[in-house]
Amino acid sequence: MTQRRGPLAGLTVVELAGIGPAPYAAMLLAELGADVVRIDRPPAHGTPQVGLAGLDRSRPSVAVDLKTDEGVEVVRRLADAADVFIEGLRPGVTERLGLGPEVLLPRNPRLVYGRMTGWGQDGPLARRAGHDITYAAISGALHVSGPADQPMPPANLVADFGGGSLFLVMGVLAALHARERTGAGQVVDAAMVDGAASLTSMLHGMLAAGQWVDARRANVIDGGRPYYDTYACADGGHMAVGCLEPQFYEEFVRLLEVELEGGQDDREHWEQHRAAIAARFLTRSRAEWTAIFTDTDACVAPVLALSEVADHPHHRARDTFVDLGDGYRMPRVAPRFSATPPGEPTPGRAPGADTTAYLLEQGFDPEQVRDLLTAGVLHQA
Repeated sequence: MTQRRGPLAGLTVVELAGIGPAPYAAMLLAELGADVVRIDRPPAHGTPQVGLAGLDRSRPSVAVDLKTDEGVEVVRRLADAADVFIEGLRPGVTERLGLGPEVLLPRNPRLVYGRMTGWGQDGPLARRAGHDITYAAISGALHVSGPADQPMPPANLVADFGGGSLFLVMGVLAALHARERTGAGQVVDAAMVDGAASLTSMLHGMLAAGQWVDARRANVIDGGRPYYDTYACADGGHMAVGCLEPQFYEEFVRLLEVELEGGQDDREHWEQHRAAIAARFLTRSRAEWTAIFTDTDACVAPVLALSEVADHPHHRARDTFVDLGDGYRMPRVAPRFSATPPGEPTPGRAPGADTTAYLLEQGFDPEQVRDLLTAGVLHQA
């Protein structure tokens, strides 16, 4: 396998393949330099992994039948030599497979065992099914998103990835740091509902201080004020306006060339302001307004579609996106590092594409690998 680069070079991670947050967390660790291997199911034992579009990059795949004792032992052996084990299955599933922390940690006491679930490992909802929208709903994060009369999900960014993947990565890195002091690994219980709730911390603080109304589009950063909202343009595109500070607001009003009666925070004039701003934006295209507000501090930007983002001059200048072939462009890992920059992302691998090569590299006996392939315990794509 290619020598890894980045701040996490030298870290070894075993990932049980799943969908959504756990694969994204593993991808981030891999693209920050960790040696991550994804354990997939052989295609004969179910449909190929779904929901991995764009999340299966930068790490090899080993396909193992975990319904066999021999397959479970292969994964146990990989975990014996790993720093981190990541799984995103429902509570109790890895225990039934024989891959729970009560098995792996005694074999490798330094192992950090990262668990990614929606509701957490305990609590009355722990064994219930769910998705981003349900976790966001229970956390309060969904309540603050959308128009005044109805909460709307902001894709699956809040609970799955913001409250899930990123908190799992943070928890794993924190546990690795603790291991430097204690010498022992531990279990990291990352729940999307916990992480999504944590993301609302500032809003809870504002609510307690009387600075937040517990309703949508009634506050300073939820579209409640006309100078923090989105507006349609003549061509159907939209512009985002976020001029909170007075000096930025003055710049915005000057460049928009609109007359607004009263001051920025004259609440009684807000709807009048909103109507005037909306009418003015409808007089020009998104491109025209973008040209007007570029290189200003008015805090106005075009709302870009996913298909447009990679071509924005700022992203091009920072090389934010990478071409993985056939025009397949994806965001690079963030953040940036001055001394230990990560290597280039690599395209996703089919389940089992690296089974033989990876296991041999890890010291497995070639004859044993061949026998396990023949028996169907392993699968080589």
